[in-house]
Amino acid sequence: MSGRTLFSRMARNNAWANATLLGAVCQLPQAAFDAPRTGFFPSLRLTLGHVWLVDLFYLDALERGGRGRAIFSEETEPETAHALRDLQAAADARLVAYCDRGVPPDATVSVDWRGGPATETVEDVLLHLFQHQVHHRGQAHAMLSGTAVPPPPLDEFFPAFGRAPTAEEYLR
Repeated sequence: MSGRTLFSRMARNNAWANATLLGAVCQLPQAAFDAPRTGFFPSLRLTLGHVWLVDLFYLDALERGGRGRAIFSEETEPETAHALRDLQAAADARLVAYCDRGVPPDATVSVDWRGGPATETVEDVLLHLFQHQVHHRGQAHAMLSGTAVPPPPLDEFFPAFGRAPTAEEYLR
């Protein structure tokens, strides 16, 4: 993976972590996916659906798609873990492709925040997107701990020593 930019590497880690977590979540019965749990969004379905919707929002800003906050009213969170896994993988592939093209340090985008549009650096938007993912994946990971499916490790990606075997395909 040497030669890849930090953002490209982070996007790959993000895609792997989402696939790993959603792979575990897909082992749950639908009732467990929907069951009320402690968290900001009170179920695995709502927490992980929120992650996907917010990814679409930031991808739209980065790609200058023009949809802005309309994404939240135009898109509906998938009802099944399998559908969410597939949609999240597609969003993650877009993010990897975006980051692979390179991020000029002074590039900016307009983000349609709740209070109105604001100009942000692309770097800050990407850093926030990754942090948002980590934040809510952590919540979902904790929620998964209360099910019959053990939560998978999500931190063994970058160092070669101890790297999860499933990470290899994301490092190519």
